[in-house]
Amino acid sequence: MSKINNSDEFPFANEEAADFKTEESSVEDASKEFDPMSLEHGPLKHLIDDNFLQYASYVICDRAIPALEDGLKPVQRRIMHALKDKDDGRFIKVANIVGHTMQYHPHGDASIADALVTLTNKRYLIEGQGNYGNIYTGDRAAASRYIECRLTELARRELFNKDLTDWIASYDGRNKEPVTLPCKLPLMLMLGADGIAVGLSTSILPHNFIELLEAQIEILREKKRTPAELNLLPDFQTGGLMDVSEYNKGKGKVKLRAKIEQRKNNRLVITELPHGTNTESLTASIEDAVKKKKVPVRTIDDFTAEKVEIELTLTQGATQEKAIQSLYAFTKCETSVSSRLICLRDHRPVEMTIDEVLRFNTRQLLEILEGELNLRKAKLLDNFHNKTLVQIFVENRIYKKIEQCKTYEAVIKAIYKGLEPFKKQLKRKIVDEDIEMLLGVRIKRISLFDIEKNRKDIDDILAELVQVEKDLKGLKGYATRYLKRLIKDYKADYPRCTESTCFKEIEVRELTATELQIKRDENGYIGTNVKGEVIMECSSLDKLLVVWSNGKYKVMPPPEKLFVDDSLERCEIFDREKPYTAIYTDARITYLKRFKIGGTIMNREYFISKGEKSKLQLLVDGTPEAIYVKYNKAKGQRIFQQRFSPGDIAVKGVKSRGNRMTTKSVKYIGTEPGRWWDQDDNTVPDGVLL
Repeated sequence: MSKINNSDEFPFANEEAADFKTEESSVEDASKEFDPMSLEHGPLKHLIDDNFLQYASYVICDRAIPALEDGLKPVQRRIMHALKDKDDGRFIKVANIVGHTMQYHPHGDASIADALVTLTNKRYLIEGQGNYGNIYTGDRAAASRYIECRLTELARRELFNKDLTDWIASYDGRNKEPVTLPCKLPLMLMLGADGIAVGLSTSILPHNFIELLEAQIEILREKKRTPAELNLLPDFQTGGLMDVSEYNKGKGKVKLRAKIEQRKNNRLVITELPHGTNTESLTASIEDAVKKKKVPVRTIDDFTAEKVEIELTLTQGATQEKAIQSLYAFTKCETSVSSRLICLRDHRPVEMTIDEVLRFNTRQLLEILEGELNLRKAKLLDNFHNKTLVQIFVENRIYKKIEQCKTYEAVIKAIYKGLEPFKKQLKRKIVDEDIEMLLGVRIKRISLFDIEKNRKDIDDILAELVQVEKDLKGLKGYATRYLKRLIKDYKADYPRCTESTCFKEIEVRELTATELQIKRDENGYIGTNVKGEVIMECSSLDKLLVVWSNGKYKVMPPPEKLFVDDSLERCEIFDREKPYTAIYTDARITYLKRFKIGGTIMNREYFISKGEKSKLQLLVDGTPEAIYVKYNKAKGQRIFQQRFSPGDIAVKGVKSRGNRMTTKSVKYIGTEPGRWWDQDDNTVPDGVLL
């Protein structure tokens, strides 16, 4: 009897078993806890990861972070390249430059126009004509079709050299754009930069152009064992005062203040602004402080045009010195700017210090100057070679030897043969291109050839070659002379704008000690928004201690309106370390305690006494020398008054019960013997605190 093959006779048996196993395994998988970090993900996760990585890399490298090599972001570099393409020395419509830049920049015209206006307002690279806005008032520039621009002479001379530039294809492959510009200036530190990328941001403060060049000279002169100490400080176009005690070579922050001058008739004039503010935002902050009664200013007049001039008339009785301190404490007259120098070095983001960046720029300056000298040397050698060949060709009438040649090859051979005896006068071999050049010499030049002029040109070339060789050997000296020439040419144009000083700390609580008045009315309310008698003055920064007659107390900010009824014991500025002496009665027993309040939660109710049914008999600051108590008369009572010494007990926490004074009914109590005290009673025993 043969065995039955289930797979042949029942073809769906295996499929049913497989389905059963799949269902069973899915139930088991569903019972397991889902862990997204350990499970294998599908292609969607990899797609998202790859796309996000590409986006992050693009934002960091192609949008937000400047390159260390030329100090420019991609949009700025493309604008400069477009300006160089169009440069003929005359002003060009900004709209034309924006359109030309769009051949290299894959984003819209608005971002290009904004970047161009920002670069122009920084003065160094682009010269503008028309309304480019106002860095003091915050006014925006006119539309790009109404304004014009061109390269400054500084940018034209120091930023470009097509022979030293690496080129790549533009985003659409139709054009070539520079990877970086061969910049000889420390441009990143000159311009400053701000940028927010994915996972990082940069904030580079601008520095003074001339001071950077002087620091580069110090770097070139320094010896390897004794590097120069560079004391480079930021410099802002808006001027003002700055405290760089926390700058830390570009890894800290700078405190900035407006420059405020005192004038007659109790007036102050703001003449320079802190970086990052404008007259509109500054006056708005002053108006806000005036409404809050933090600054004693009566009127604000803004006369800013080419220079900042904000005139403040003070309220009657206010002093100019105190008003200036209030302006720094409560308005944008004082700001703080953080510095974190992150840039792209070899297409990778790195964090550096100011000194490291400038030393890199100085090394790059030497490399570019060396490259320029080598290019100049090669060009001079070519000129010498060509002029010498022409002189030999004409003076020795070698052109006569080709008159009988019937083929082009014979002409070439004849000229080679004619030049053979004069090879020692040349600095390189003769090639076919040289022969082509000689064959292109015009007959007019042969006939009117000026031998003396050509010899003088050759002598000048040789003299310049000697100087170039000398500069190449003494490259640091050549770079130093180059930097000194720049300083001489531009020192008058770029003076320091921001004054460095050390700020004194402003005691804000002292300025606002009488800022608010706490009043009390007849209806049992206290607060700043209550009409009545003034019970105290305080600052909006203060915390108040409010104590009720049953010993309840709260710590709170100055209230606008708080109901206390007639049970208010005291209201004062809270000091957690201040010692108090309190006497309270609870359940017919009177207790005395010395305590400090210590830490509290704002607006939460606490008790000095044991509870709401207690009565606070006395609450005084510190420790009085004595406590005098007069008792109510009672049947069988022998003692009617006593003197206690609170200094005999220790200072404890506010939650302590205190020491028991007496079980008698208290009529009068005080720290001094009042009129109720019987001075003639010599039998009064001192009280004992249990």
